[in-house]
Amino acid sequence: MRHLHWFQNDLRLSDHPLFSHLAGVKELLCVYLLPKPRPWCQIVGLGPQRDRVLRETLSELQSDLKSRGQNLWVLEGSPELVLPDLVNRFHIDRLSTSETPGYYEAQSVSFLEQKLSIPLLTLRGNTLFDRAQLPFALHEMPDTFTPFRKRVERLALVDKDPEPSALPSALAIDYPSVGAPTVPASVSLPLPGGREAGLRRLRQFIDETQHIRHYKETRNDLDPLSGSTTLSPWLANGSLSVREVARRLFDFESRYGRTDSSYWLYFELLWREFFHWRALRDGKRLFARAPACTQPSLRTFEPRSFARWCSGDTAYPLVNALMHQLVETGWMSNRGRQLAASCLINELNHDWRYGAAFFEQHLIDFDVASNYGNWQYIAGCGADPQGGRHFDLDWQATRYDPDGRFLAKWQGVRPSQPEFVIDAADWPLP
Repeated sequence: MRHLHWFQNDLRLSDHPLFSHLAGVKELLCVYLLPKPRPWCQIVGLGPQRDRVLRETLSELQSDLKSRGQNLWVLEGSPELVLPDLVNRFHIDRLSTSETPGYYEAQSVSFLEQKLSIPLLTLRGNTLFDRAQLPFALHEMPDTFTPFRKRVERLALVDKDPEPSALPSALAIDYPSVGAPTVPASVSLPLPGGREAGLRRLRQFIDETQHIRHYKETRNDLDPLSGSTTLSPWLANGSLSVREVARRLFDFESRYGRTDSSYWLYFELLWREFFHWRALRDGKRLFARAPACTQPSLRTFEPRSFARWCSGDTAYPLVNALMHQLVETGWMSNRGRQLAASCLINELNHDWRYGAAFFEQHLIDFDVASNYGNWQYIAGCGADPQGGRHFDLDWQATRYDPDGRFLAKWQGVRPSQPEFVIDAADWPLP
Protein backbone atom coordinates (compact mmCIF):
# COMPACT_ATOMS: atom_id res chain seq x y z
CA MET A 1 0.00 0.00 0.00
CA ARG A 2 1.13 3.53 -0.79
CA HIS A 3 0.09 6.16 1.73
CA LEU A 4 0.37 9.95 1.39
CA HIS A 5 0.36 12.10 4.52
CA TRP A 6 -0.34 15.80 4.07
CA PHE A 7 1.33 17.62 6.95
CA GLN A 8 -0.39 20.79 8.13
CA ASN A 9 -0.08 22.00 11.73
CA ASP A 10 1.41 18.70 12.91
CA LEU A 11 5.12 19.17 12.13
CA ARG A 12 6.53 16.55 14.49
CA LEU A 13 7.01 12.81 14.83
CA SER A 14 6.45 12.54 18.59
CA ASP A 15 2.86 12.06 19.82
CA HIS A 16 1.58 11.97 16.23
CA PRO A 17 -1.56 9.97 15.44
CA LEU A 18 -0.36 9.02 11.95
CA PHE A 19 1.91 6.21 13.07
CA SER A 20 -0.84 4.05 14.49
CA HIS A 21 -2.40 3.95 11.00
CA LEU A 22 0.55 2.65 9.00
CA ALA A 23 0.06 -1.10 9.38
CA GLY A 24 0.40 -2.67 5.95
CA VAL A 25 1.85 0.48 4.38
CA LYS A 26 4.92 -0.29 2.22
CA GLU A 27 5.67 3.21 0.94
CA LEU A 28 4.90 6.58 2.48
CA LEU A 29 4.96 10.00 0.81
CA CYS A 30 5.12 12.96 3.23
CA VAL A 31 4.05 16.31 1.78
CA TYR A 32 3.75 19.87 3.08
CA LEU A 33 2.08 22.70 1.15
CA LEU A 34 3.30 26.21 1.90
CA PRO A 35 0.54 28.51 3.25
CA LYS A 36 -1.47 30.62 0.84
CA PRO A 37 -3.48 33.77 1.66
CA ARG A 38 -7.16 33.30 2.41
CA PRO A 39 -9.39 33.95 -0.63
CA TRP A 40 -10.94 37.14 0.77
CA CYS A 41 -7.70 38.54 2.21
CA GLN A 42 -5.92 41.33 0.34
CA ILE A 43 -2.73 40.91 2.41
CA VAL A 44 -0.44 38.45 0.62
CA GLY A 45 2.74 36.62 1.54
CA LEU A 46 4.23 35.65 4.88
CA GLY A 47 6.11 38.10 7.02
CA PRO A 48 9.86 37.43 7.10
CA GLN A 49 9.95 36.07 10.66
CA ARG A 50 6.94 33.79 10.19
CA ASP A 51 8.54 32.48 6.99
CA ARG A 52 11.85 31.94 8.82
CA VAL A 53 10.34 29.95 11.68
CA LEU A 54 8.30 27.83 9.27
CA ARG A 55 11.30 27.00 7.08
CA GLU A 56 13.50 26.15 10.06
CA THR A 57 10.76 23.88 11.39
CA LEU A 58 10.31 22.14 8.04
CA SER A 59 14.06 21.65 7.65
CA GLU A 60 14.29 19.96 11.03
CA LEU A 61 11.27 17.76 10.29
CA GLN A 62 12.84 16.76 6.98
CA SER A 63 16.03 15.75 8.83
CA ASP A 64 14.05 13.77 11.41
CA LEU A 65 12.23 11.93 8.65
CA LYS A 66 15.48 11.17 6.82
CA SER A 67 16.90 9.57 9.97
CA ARG A 68 14.00 7.11 9.80
CA GLY A 69 14.26 6.29 6.10
CA GLN A 70 11.74 8.90 5.04
CA ASN A 71 11.69 12.42 3.59
CA LEU A 72 9.49 15.51 3.24
CA TRP A 73 8.40 17.13 -0.01
CA VAL A 74 7.63 20.83 0.40
CA LEU A 75 5.47 22.19 -2.42
CA GLU A 76 3.55 25.31 -3.37
CA GLY A 77 -0.03 25.34 -4.60
CA SER A 78 -3.54 24.66 -3.43
CA PRO A 79 -4.33 21.23 -1.97
CA GLU A 80 -7.30 20.91 -4.34
CA LEU A 81 -4.88 20.88 -7.30
CA VAL A 82 -1.63 19.51 -5.91
CA LEU A 83 -2.82 16.49 -3.93
CA PRO A 84 -5.05 14.88 -6.60
CA ASP A 85 -2.15 15.23 -9.02
CA LEU A 86 0.21 13.46 -6.61
CA VAL A 87 -2.35 10.72 -5.97
CA ASN A 88 -2.64 10.04 -9.69
CA ARG A 89 1.06 10.36 -10.53
CA PHE A 90 2.28 8.06 -7.76
CA HIS A 91 -0.69 5.66 -7.57
CA ILE A 92 -1.45 6.51 -3.94
CA ASP A 93 -3.84 4.12 -2.19
CA ARG A 94 -4.71 6.25 0.85
CA LEU A 95 -4.36 9.85 2.03
CA SER A 96 -4.28 11.27 5.55
CA THR A 97 -4.09 14.66 7.21
CA SER A 98 -4.64 16.05 10.70
CA GLU A 99 -7.79 17.98 11.54
CA THR A 100 -7.13 21.71 11.31
CA PRO A 101 -9.61 24.41 12.34
CA GLY A 102 -10.57 26.98 9.75
CA TYR A 103 -13.31 27.04 7.14
CA TYR A 104 -11.05 27.01 4.09
CA GLU A 105 -8.97 24.16 5.52
CA ALA A 106 -12.16 22.16 6.07
CA GLN A 107 -13.35 22.99 2.55
CA SER A 108 -10.11 21.62 1.12
CA VAL A 109 -10.57 18.33 2.95
CA SER A 110 -14.22 18.12 1.90
CA PHE A 111 -13.25 18.73 -1.74
CA LEU A 112 -10.61 15.99 -1.60
CA GLU A 113 -13.06 13.52 -0.09
CA GLN A 114 -15.39 14.09 -3.05
CA LYS A 115 -12.69 14.33 -5.71
CA LEU A 116 -10.56 11.32 -4.83
CA SER A 117 -11.54 7.69 -5.16
CA ILE A 118 -9.27 6.61 -2.30
CA PRO A 119 -9.87 6.74 1.47
CA LEU A 120 -9.00 9.98 3.26
CA LEU A 121 -8.22 9.70 6.98
CA THR A 122 -8.73 12.83 9.07
CA LEU A 123 -6.61 12.36 12.18
CA ARG A 124 -7.01 14.23 15.48
CA GLY A 125 -5.52 17.69 15.59
CA ASN A 126 -3.06 19.14 18.09
CA THR A 127 -5.58 19.24 20.92
CA LEU A 128 -5.70 18.35 24.59
CA PHE A 129 -8.81 16.21 24.15
CA ASP A 130 -10.21 13.96 21.48
CA ARG A 131 -13.57 14.92 20.02
CA ALA A 132 -15.12 11.80 21.56
CA GLN A 133 -14.06 12.98 25.02
CA LEU A 134 -15.98 16.24 24.87
CA PRO A 135 -19.03 16.15 27.17
CA PHE A 136 -21.19 17.73 24.48
CA ALA A 137 -21.78 17.47 20.77
CA LEU A 138 -19.75 20.03 18.87
CA HIS A 139 -22.80 22.00 17.77
CA GLU A 140 -23.89 22.19 21.42
CA MET A 141 -20.61 23.44 22.89
CA PRO A 142 -20.88 26.54 25.10
CA ASP A 143 -20.58 29.88 23.34
CA THR A 144 -18.28 31.35 25.99
CA PHE A 145 -15.13 30.15 27.68
CA THR A 146 -16.07 29.77 31.36
CA PRO A 147 -18.82 27.14 30.96
CA PHE A 148 -16.60 25.33 28.43
CA ARG A 149 -13.69 25.30 30.88
CA LYS A 150 -15.81 24.03 33.76
CA ARG A 151 -16.98 21.07 31.71
CA VAL A 152 -13.62 19.98 30.28
CA GLU A 153 -10.80 20.97 32.64
CA ARG A 154 -10.95 17.73 34.62
CA LEU A 155 -10.95 15.46 31.58
CA ALA A 156 -8.04 13.03 31.45
CA LEU A 157 -5.42 13.32 28.73
CA VAL A 158 -5.28 10.46 26.26
CA ASP A 159 -2.05 8.44 26.29
CA LYS A 160 0.75 9.77 24.13
CA ASP A 161 1.14 8.22 20.68
CA PRO A 162 4.50 6.39 20.46
CA GLU A 163 7.28 7.87 18.36
CA PRO A 164 8.35 5.53 15.53
CA SER A 165 11.90 4.23 15.31
CA ALA A 166 11.41 3.47 11.62
CA LEU A 167 8.86 4.31 8.96
CA PRO A 168 7.71 2.81 5.67
CA SER A 169 10.06 3.46 2.75
CA ALA A 170 10.04 6.81 1.02
CA LEU A 171 9.03 7.00 -2.62
CA ALA A 172 12.03 6.94 -4.95
CA ILE A 173 11.80 10.56 -6.10
CA ASP A 174 13.94 13.67 -5.67
CA TYR A 175 13.20 15.62 -2.50
CA PRO A 176 14.53 19.19 -2.69
CA SER A 177 15.82 20.67 0.54
CA VAL A 178 13.63 23.27 2.20
CA GLY A 179 14.60 26.74 0.99
CA ALA A 180 16.66 28.85 3.38
CA PRO A 181 14.99 31.73 5.25
CA THR A 182 15.57 35.19 3.83
CA VAL A 183 16.25 36.78 7.23
CA PRO A 184 17.95 35.72 10.47
CA ALA A 185 16.11 35.62 13.77
CA SER A 186 15.57 39.00 15.36
CA VAL A 187 18.18 39.80 18.00
CA SER A 188 15.29 41.00 20.18
CA LEU A 189 13.65 37.57 20.09
CA PRO A 190 16.08 34.90 18.88
CA LEU A 191 13.60 32.01 18.81
CA PRO A 192 14.57 29.35 16.27
CA GLY A 193 12.00 27.15 14.61
CA GLY A 194 11.96 23.39 15.02
CA ARG A 195 10.98 20.86 17.65
CA GLU A 196 14.32 20.79 19.48
CA ALA A 197 14.12 24.53 20.17
CA GLY A 198 10.57 24.09 21.45
CA LEU A 199 11.58 21.29 23.82
CA ARG A 200 14.49 23.40 25.03
CA ARG A 201 12.20 26.34 25.78
CA LEU A 202 9.73 24.04 27.55
CA ARG A 203 12.48 22.66 29.79
CA GLN A 204 13.86 26.13 30.42
CA PHE A 205 10.55 27.72 31.39
CA ILE A 206 9.26 24.92 33.64
CA ASP A 207 12.30 23.07 34.99
CA GLU A 208 15.48 25.12 34.67
CA THR A 209 14.46 28.72 35.46
CA GLN A 210 11.10 27.71 36.97
CA HIS A 211 9.61 30.93 35.67
CA ILE A 212 6.34 29.07 35.88
CA ARG A 213 6.31 29.83 39.60
CA HIS A 214 5.60 33.50 38.80
CA TYR A 215 3.75 33.10 35.52
CA LYS A 216 0.43 34.59 36.63
CA GLU A 217 2.19 37.82 37.68
CA THR A 218 4.47 38.11 34.63
CA ARG A 219 2.33 36.82 31.76
CA ASN A 220 1.26 40.33 30.70
CA ASP A 221 4.82 41.61 30.29
CA LEU A 222 5.19 43.29 26.91
CA ASP A 223 8.64 41.81 26.25
CA PRO A 224 8.25 38.08 25.69
CA LEU A 225 11.09 36.25 27.41
CA SER A 226 10.66 38.10 30.70
CA GLY A 227 7.20 36.69 31.41
CA SER A 228 5.55 34.69 28.64
CA THR A 229 6.15 31.00 28.05
CA THR A 230 6.71 31.81 24.33
CA LEU A 231 5.68 28.19 23.62
CA SER A 232 2.97 29.26 21.19
CA PRO A 233 5.12 29.24 18.00
CA TRP A 234 5.83 25.53 18.45
CA LEU A 235 2.26 24.75 19.48
CA ALA A 236 0.89 26.65 16.48
CA ASN A 237 2.78 24.65 13.85
CA GLY A 238 2.55 21.43 15.84
CA SER A 239 6.25 20.85 16.38
CA LEU A 240 5.26 20.58 20.05
CA SER A 241 2.23 18.56 21.07
CA VAL A 242 -0.06 20.44 23.44
CA ARG A 243 -0.47 17.21 25.38
CA GLU A 244 3.26 16.95 26.08
CA VAL A 245 3.26 20.55 27.33
CA ALA A 246 0.36 19.71 29.66
CA ARG A 247 2.11 16.55 30.87
CA ARG A 248 5.31 18.47 31.62
CA LEU A 249 3.20 20.94 33.60
CA PHE A 250 1.42 18.18 35.53
CA ASP A 251 4.78 16.55 36.32
CA PHE A 252 6.00 19.86 37.78
CA GLU A 253 2.85 20.12 39.88
CA SER A 254 3.24 16.54 41.13
CA ARG A 255 6.73 17.42 42.41
CA TYR A 256 6.16 20.93 43.75
CA GLY A 257 2.41 21.27 44.12
CA ARG A 258 -0.15 23.27 42.16
CA THR A 259 -0.05 27.05 42.45
CA ASP A 260 -2.11 29.82 40.91
CA SER A 261 0.70 30.38 38.41
CA SER A 262 1.05 26.75 37.35
CA TYR A 263 -2.73 26.44 36.99
CA TRP A 264 -2.76 29.61 34.87
CA LEU A 265 -0.66 27.92 32.21
CA TYR A 266 -3.21 25.11 31.98
CA PHE A 267 -5.96 27.74 32.01
CA GLU A 268 -4.44 29.29 28.89
CA LEU A 269 -4.05 25.90 27.21
CA LEU A 270 -7.79 25.52 27.81
CA TRP A 271 -8.38 28.88 26.09
CA ARG A 272 -6.46 27.54 23.11
CA GLU A 273 -8.62 24.40 23.23
CA PHE A 274 -11.80 26.47 23.38
CA PHE A 275 -10.91 28.49 20.30
CA HIS A 276 -9.95 25.30 18.41
CA TRP A 277 -13.31 23.59 18.93
CA ARG A 278 -15.29 26.78 18.49
CA ALA A 279 -13.59 27.41 15.12
CA LEU A 280 -14.51 23.89 14.01
CA ARG A 281 -18.08 24.52 15.13
CA ASP A 282 -18.42 27.98 13.59
CA GLY A 283 -16.92 27.28 10.16
CA LYS A 284 -17.03 30.35 7.95
CA ARG A 285 -18.62 32.41 10.74
CA LEU A 286 -15.09 32.67 12.15
CA PHE A 287 -14.39 35.15 9.33
CA ALA A 288 -17.72 36.98 9.30
CA ARG A 289 -17.54 40.65 10.29
CA ALA A 290 -20.32 40.47 12.86
CA PRO A 291 -21.55 36.89 13.31
CA ALA A 292 -22.83 37.41 16.85
CA CYS A 293 -23.48 41.15 17.06
CA THR A 294 -27.11 42.10 17.56
CA GLN A 295 -26.39 45.71 16.57
CA PRO A 296 -23.10 45.73 14.66
CA SER A 297 -21.50 49.18 14.43
CA LEU A 298 -20.72 50.70 11.06
CA ARG A 299 -17.14 50.26 9.93
CA THR A 300 -15.23 51.56 6.98
CA PHE A 301 -11.84 50.99 5.39
CA GLU A 302 -9.60 54.04 5.30
CA PRO A 303 -6.34 52.82 3.70
CA ARG A 304 -4.17 55.61 5.09
CA SER A 305 -5.06 55.04 8.73
CA PHE A 306 -4.83 51.26 8.30
CA ALA A 307 -1.36 51.63 6.76
CA ARG A 308 -0.33 53.77 9.72
CA TRP A 309 -1.58 51.16 12.16
CA CYS A 310 0.34 48.43 10.30
CA SER A 311 3.56 50.47 10.25
CA GLY A 312 3.24 51.77 13.82
CA ASP A 313 2.79 55.42 12.88
CA THR A 314 -0.42 56.34 14.72
CA ALA A 315 -1.21 58.83 17.48
CA TYR A 316 -0.99 56.01 20.06
CA PRO A 317 2.63 55.47 21.15
CA LEU A 318 2.11 52.13 22.89
CA VAL A 319 0.35 50.68 19.84
CA ASN A 320 3.15 51.98 17.60
CA ALA A 321 5.75 50.24 19.75
CA LEU A 322 3.76 47.00 19.68
CA MET A 323 3.42 47.07 15.89
CA HIS A 324 7.15 47.73 15.44
CA GLN A 325 7.84 44.77 17.71
CA LEU A 326 5.48 42.56 15.71
CA VAL A 327 6.98 43.35 12.30
CA GLU A 328 10.58 42.96 13.48
CA THR A 329 10.20 39.84 15.63
CA GLY A 330 6.95 38.18 14.51
CA TRP A 331 5.77 38.32 18.12
CA MET A 332 3.51 40.35 20.37
CA SER A 333 2.39 39.57 23.92
CA ASN A 334 -1.20 38.59 24.58
CA ARG A 335 -1.79 41.91 26.33
CA GLY A 336 -0.22 43.74 23.41
CA ARG A 337 -2.44 41.97 20.90
CA GLN A 338 -5.52 43.04 22.83
CA LEU A 339 -4.37 46.66 22.88
CA ALA A 340 -3.41 46.78 19.20
CA ALA A 341 -6.75 45.20 18.27
CA SER A 342 -8.73 47.58 20.47
CA CYS A 343 -6.98 50.53 18.83
CA LEU A 344 -7.77 49.42 15.28
CA ILE A 345 -11.40 48.60 16.10
CA ASN A 346 -12.37 51.31 18.56
CA GLU A 347 -10.06 54.25 17.90
CA LEU A 348 -9.54 53.88 14.14
CA ASN A 349 -12.98 52.31 13.52
CA HIS A 350 -11.80 49.56 11.18
CA ASP A 351 -13.25 46.16 10.38
CA TRP A 352 -11.41 43.77 12.74
CA ARG A 353 -10.70 41.29 9.94
CA TYR A 354 -8.08 43.56 8.35
CA GLY A 355 -6.10 43.51 11.58
CA ALA A 356 -6.52 39.76 11.97
CA ALA A 357 -5.20 39.26 8.44
CA PHE A 358 -2.15 41.45 9.17
CA PHE A 359 -1.46 39.40 12.29
CA GLU A 360 -1.82 36.23 10.21
CA GLN A 361 0.88 37.51 7.89
CA HIS A 362 3.42 38.25 10.61
CA LEU A 363 2.85 36.17 13.75
CA ILE A 364 5.34 33.34 14.18
CA ASP A 365 2.69 31.65 16.34
CA PHE A 366 -0.20 32.17 13.92
CA ASP A 367 -3.05 29.79 14.65
CA VAL A 368 -6.23 30.40 12.71
CA ALA A 369 -8.60 29.56 15.57
CA SER A 370 -6.84 31.55 18.28
CA ASN A 371 -6.00 34.53 16.08
CA TYR A 372 -9.43 35.09 14.53
CA GLY A 373 -11.23 33.98 17.69
CA ASN A 374 -9.36 36.52 19.82
CA TRP A 375 -9.98 39.33 17.30
CA GLN A 376 -13.69 38.52 17.34
CA TYR A 377 -13.54 38.58 21.13
CA ILE A 378 -12.15 42.14 21.23
CA ALA A 379 -14.61 43.27 18.54
CA GLY A 380 -17.56 41.90 20.53
CA CYS A 381 -18.57 39.57 17.72
CA GLY A 382 -17.38 36.29 19.19
CA ALA A 383 -16.94 34.66 22.58
CA ASP A 384 -16.85 37.72 24.85
CA PRO A 385 -19.95 37.80 27.09
CA GLN A 386 -19.35 41.52 27.69
CA GLY A 387 -19.82 42.36 24.01
CA GLY A 388 -16.28 43.49 23.24
CA ARG A 389 -13.36 45.24 24.90
CA HIS A 390 -12.32 48.88 24.61
CA PHE A 391 -9.05 49.59 26.40
CA ASP A 392 -7.84 52.96 27.70
CA LEU A 393 -4.47 53.00 25.94
CA ASP A 394 -2.96 55.74 28.14
CA TRP A 395 -3.85 53.82 31.30
CA GLN A 396 -2.52 50.58 29.81
CA ALA A 397 0.81 52.28 29.01
CA THR A 398 1.05 53.53 32.59
CA ARG A 399 0.21 50.07 33.93
CA TYR A 400 2.44 47.92 31.73
CA ASP A 401 5.23 50.32 30.73
CA PRO A 402 5.47 52.75 33.66
CA ASP A 403 9.06 53.81 32.98
CA GLY A 404 8.62 54.07 29.20
CA ARG A 405 11.30 51.47 28.55
CA PHE A 406 9.20 49.52 26.04
CA LEU A 407 8.19 52.71 24.20
CA ALA A 408 11.82 53.78 23.90
CA LYS A 409 13.04 50.37 22.77
CA TRP A 410 10.44 50.09 20.01
CA GLN A 411 10.24 53.78 19.07
CA GLY A 412 6.60 54.25 19.96
CA VAL A 413 6.60 58.05 19.91
CA ARG A 414 6.11 59.23 16.33
CA PRO A 415 5.71 62.65 14.71
CA SER A 416 2.10 63.86 14.74
CA GLN A 417 0.13 63.17 11.59
CA PRO A 418 -2.86 64.99 10.04
CA GLU A 419 -6.23 63.41 10.64
CA PHE A 420 -8.28 62.36 7.62
CA VAL A 421 -11.94 63.27 7.41
CA ILE A 422 -14.03 60.36 6.20
CA ASP A 423 -16.80 61.35 3.87
CA ALA A 424 -20.23 59.94 4.69
CA ALA A 425 -20.26 58.28 1.26
CA ASP A 426 -17.46 56.01 2.49
CA TRP A 427 -19.72 54.33 5.02
CA PRO A 428 -21.29 51.04 3.97
CA LEU A 429 -25.01 50.61 4.10
CA PRO A 430 -26.27 48.79 7.25
